[in-house]
Order: sequence, then structure tokens, then C-alpha cells
Amino acid sequence: MIKVYSTPTCPYCVTLKNFLKEKGFEFEDIDVAANPEMAKEMVEKSGQMGVPVSDINGEIVIGFDKEKIMKILNITE
Repeated sequence: MIKVYSTPTCPYCVTLKNFLKEKGFEFEDIDVAANPEMAKEMVEKSGQMGVPVSDINGEIVIGFDKEKIMKILNITE
């Protein structure tokens, strides 16, 4: 289960979502700009106000940390 907390204007969010799509992963895209309740959930999980924040099977990834995401999802290039 992958949740991506993002905003429509964040370039790193777009990069992260495109990366996941390219690798064939489905994810729930949560627009925290439009949903204050989910923004609160994101801050509670990560301690961060900035986006993107990913919740990958319960592991929190802050920003587009490609190496960490690849490790969690067992992706090799």
C-alpha cells in the first residue's frame, strides 16, 4: 500500500508519482492542499509540513528519496 501526500504545484511530487508509475506501482495520491484532514495526518506521520511524503507499507519517506524508495520496494535498475 503506497500513499503519496502531495500538492498539485510541487515539482518533486510530480517526479515521485511519475517514478512510481514508470515502475508499475499503484498508489493513492492525496492532495494535502485540498484536504486539511489528510494534511494533518501527513504531519502526524512524518513531522513534516513539506511535500512529498510517502507512506510505503508503513515506512515514511520524506521528499523524493529515490534510493530509499527503491530499497523499500525492492527495485533494481
